[in-house]
Amino acid sequence: MTNPEPPTDQPRPNPFAPPSSSAFASPGPPPQAPPAFAPAGAQPGPAPWSAPPPWASYPLPDGPNGHGGSPYLPPEHRRPRRALSAGWIVPLLVLALVAGGVGGVAGERLLGGGRLANAGLPAPVVTTGAQRPADSVAGLAARVLPSVVSIQVAGPLGTSTGSGLVLRQDGYLLTNNHVVADGVEPGNTIEVLFADGTREPATIVGRTGDYDLAVIKVKRTGLVPLVLGNSDDVAVGDPVFAAGAPLGLEGTVTTGIISALNRPVSAGAGTDTAFINAIQTDAAINPGNSGGPLVNAAGEVIGINSAIAQPPGAGTVVAGSIGLGFAIPSNQARRTATELIETGRATFPVVGVLLDQTYTGVGVKVATEPQRGQEPVSSGGPADKAGIRKGDIILSIDARPVTEPNELVVAIRAKAPGDTITLRVRSGSAPERKVRVVLDEATSK
Repeated sequence: MTNPEPPTDQPRPNPFAPPSSSAFASPGPPPQAPPAFAPAGAQPGPAPWSAPPPWASYPLPDGPNGHGGSPYLPPEHRRPRRALSAGWIVPLLVLALVAGGVGGVAGERLLGGGRLANAGLPAPVVTTGAQRPADSVAGLAARVLPSVVSIQVAGPLGTSTGSGLVLRQDGYLLTNNHVVADGVEPGNTIEVLFADGTREPATIVGRTGDYDLAVIKVKRTGLVPLVLGNSDDVAVGDPVFAAGAPLGLEGTVTTGIISALNRPVSAGAGTDTAFINAIQTDAAINPGNSGGPLVNAAGEVIGINSAIAQPPGAGTVVAGSIGLGFAIPSNQARRTATELIETGRATFPVVGVLLDQTYTGVGVKVATEPQRGQEPVSSGGPADKAGIRKGDIILSIDARPVTEPNELVVAIRAKAPGDTITLRVRSGSAPERKVRVVLDEATSK
């Protein structure tokens, strides 16, 4: 994969310090997606911006004594207000006068020379208009959030929300495929909420379930795009923050670090399974964060937040953040988004073999028997031309060891058609050998 910005040996700034088809097979049945991962998800439910925010001030309806009752009590269940009898008026007036007298005495003691006593407390520091450092979390968030959007898909069965980011100034936006996939259904609509509170309808330019990415477009110009950084430069421990609309709460920022790289994640199910060579982060990612950016210390997008880990036994219920979130690397997002904009379709690389999902030894094993009419090694495919045969054991790709099929699948998917990879292969008892394979191309669904 090309690196638009070469790595540097300079220390990394830390602004957070104090002030499927299987990508490997062509074609063939996909490996089974492990149940440990779930898409970060389009958040189901009513459009969060069409309802009062949770911090809004709700007027309290009158209660039995006229002092306000429960804000959730429907009118038909409230007690009617009762008029005060004449016998209560005089005592209440006396009480009011007594309270006024006590207040006057207290006020006289608190006020000295026309000023409120401060009880010896230090004066507050005036921060009105204070500027945060540009490389602080607050400074970076101020730059990034105006280019982060919330996405709502509405239809007869309800609404769901996710996140996205501005890709180009002329209205192109990037998000996850699973956020907008329902937008292709008849009668469903896609609407984008911008940071300034305005909304625009959107259409799908192109999408791919294999990489879980989609490009949508609004009829608006003058947008400020975010920079897609070089995800090959990130390292474990780098500070990052995630921006988006978790649980429909737009404009949310959560911080953390890169906690792992090259994490094999297969998210989704059936024909919509995406294979991601993911960046792992402990920044809180929740349903609704999907499609939003993972941002580095330079304010560049180094990943697209896409999936979260689920605790064992969670089943199909998508839990909230447990400190294990996964993002599609920005280099992959850049290549796929470019294809979607230019052609409406995406491609992915293939080797042309089927993998044995039941093998438990060292490395991964090429299948020995046909599966669903597909031969273990596709005749004339890249692997066949390189001399790989059924039953061979693949131990590494580009010197990176592989121990399970999905590791090899996502490592291949992270490449581009036409790239050359080096596999370390063992055939039976023969000595290990290195095999160079030129990747073929397949069109994403």
